[in-house]
Amino acid sequence: MPRPPVSRIGSTLAGLTAAACAAGLVAATAPASAAGPAGTRAAASYPNLAPTPPMGWNNWSYYQCGELSERVVLDNARALVSSGLAHRGYRTVTVDDCWMTKQRGPKGELVADTAKFPHGMAYLGQELHRMGLKFGIYEDVGTLTCGKYPGSLGHFAQDARQFASWGVDYLKADGCNVPVPQGQSKERVFHDLYAQQSRALRATGRPITFSISAPAYFQFAGDQVWHQVIRWSAQLGNLWRGGKDIAVQQSSPAAKWASIAYNFRYNANLADLQRPGRWNDPDFLLVGDSGLSRDEMQSQMSLWAVMAAPLISSTDLTRLSPGALAILGNREVIAVNQDPLGVQGHIVQQDGDAVVLAKPLRDGDRAIALFNGGDRARTLSLTAGAAGLPEADSYRVRDLVTGRSGRVARTIVARDVPPHATVLYRVRPER
Repeated sequence: MPRPPVSRIGSTLAGLTAAACAAGLVAATAPASAAGPAGTRAAASYPNLAPTPPMGWNNWSYYQCGELSERVVLDNARALVSSGLAHRGYRTVTVDDCWMTKQRGPKGELVADTAKFPHGMAYLGQELHRMGLKFGIYEDVGTLTCGKYPGSLGHFAQDARQFASWGVDYLKADGCNVPVPQGQSKERVFHDLYAQQSRALRATGRPITFSISAPAYFQFAGDQVWHQVIRWSAQLGNLWRGGKDIAVQQSSPAAKWASIAYNFRYNANLADLQRPGRWNDPDFLLVGDSGLSRDEMQSQMSLWAVMAAPLISSTDLTRLSPGALAILGNREVIAVNQDPLGVQGHIVQQDGDAVVLAKPLRDGDRAIALFNGGDRARTLSLTAGAAGLPEADSYRVRDLVTGRSGRVARTIVARDVPPHATVLYRVRPER
């Protein structure tokens, strides 16, 4: 029977202080680091394993724990390949929470749940690699995962070696059940545990892209602390979950749209904390069998693209509609997201529910997203100068969804943008 949804922004546990301290799991004193909170150990910068935003698929939002299985993962992986999405860049297939048994093995090792994964995780990695895909897996830096399976605390080196032996290419490390010893700050403890995980991954010698969930647990701690956690996450890993989870499949279409709009708005305001190769992650793409309108699905794809966000689908790819496939596979929109300059688009104009973002591209073009978050159609516009474009005689404007192109003298306009829709332009100065 499917299990109820598990909150991914789990509560931090504080009742395991004695065991944590006795095992030396949380450092008592260490040299100060500019990258982390006062009193934490300095850490070498994690290798740049994601020069462009990661792309792929994760089971969580659509399947969660109850429907997770080897068949589900491999069927969706095959769909990535057969649909052409893998060729467009969606290559990392990540197994989220609940893939393991509730107890570690006799040597302290993680054990795959053979009812779900009868051939084990090494086999799964081999099959994904055989398809030309990458293998991602989930763990937690605390005592337990969000689904109450064994966490990596106290086993960082052992788990990292085990992941490497399975051929893992990507680790998503959550922070649901992190014990905070009395007298220590939550931020310091999170930093120390994620630093241990970061060092353990490096020590394997295998390039494993590291996705950190720490900032999501500090979204409501005040911007100063939240932003500091993001800064040290960028030191320890390649991308980080910034805030609340995207809605799950059981949510209503209205709740899914509200979740997309919320995650867009918090993430759009974090642009100054991102840098090329280190990515703000506002969570999964719900483009697919989700109950969302085509405009809403296109909005998420376009906004995630202009924000240089990871493009990680979480839907049933085996039954993807032609319309959803066209949205996910749009080469020109993907090119905006994957632009080698690696800059997150900034908000350049806001008017109520309407937001305009501009993203510089390596060839000198600008990607401009005009988003109507309201419930009535609106005409949205901005000047070329406001978008950061140099002065020119005219500007070539290409709609990356419709494929239509035109020229404007100074003002870039999107007429009658439907509710919840986004127009995504690529604009080039002409002389």
